[in-house]
Amino acid sequence: MIATVTQKLTFDQFLLECPEDGLYELVNGEIVEIISTRNHIDVADCIFDSFYAQIKNLSLNYVVNNKTAIRTVTKAGIEQGRRPDVSVIARDLWYSDRSAYAAVREPIQLAVEVTSMNWNVDYIHKLDEYQRLGISEYWVVDYLGIASSKFIGKPKAPTIFVHLLDGEGNYQTTAFKDNEQIVSWTFPELTLTAAQVLYA
Repeated sequence: MIATVTQKLTFDQFLLECPEDGLYELVNGEIVEIISTRNHIDVADCIFDSFYAQIKNLSLNYVVNNKTAIRTVTKAGIEQGRRPDVSVIARDLWYSDRSAYAAVREPIQLAVEVTSMNWNVDYIHKLDEYQRLGISEYWVVDYLGIASSKFIGKPKAPTIFVHLLDGEGNYQTTAFKDNEQIVSWTFPELTLTAAQVLYA
């Protein structure tokens, strides 16, 4: 009996072979579909709308979307194609090649992941990959309060974690709950509480 070995996809191959219907990520060389609950989508949309309003009202040099694939690399050197729930990208980077796929290899300004049942991916794997790439700001929005108490604390409760990249290239983390106002480097004038997002 001969075992068949499935060829792992590179990021470039992922962009070519990724289906056009739906949203997908490249995970350990394989194309994985992203399926979200309505609650998940509502939370992500609340953040998207808030960021878009900031960019428009303050004429900030960013674009925001929910479809961009980002090339990251794991500790083991494996290419991944991550697709944050919300991406904030420097306008100059986005407009540098309008005919290209909705994908970037450079660090974006801000990535938001809304956590679902596979919370460890956002808390551990994507955090490491985004930090390694150099994404300045990374939000983990745990609206279910589902992560291990090692990460979310006790008692477990819905929480937003804002990770900010320091001078040594490491994330420094602040947690926001209930009516605490979220502090963002990217959007310093943002007036959004954790509760407004978590219970959107």
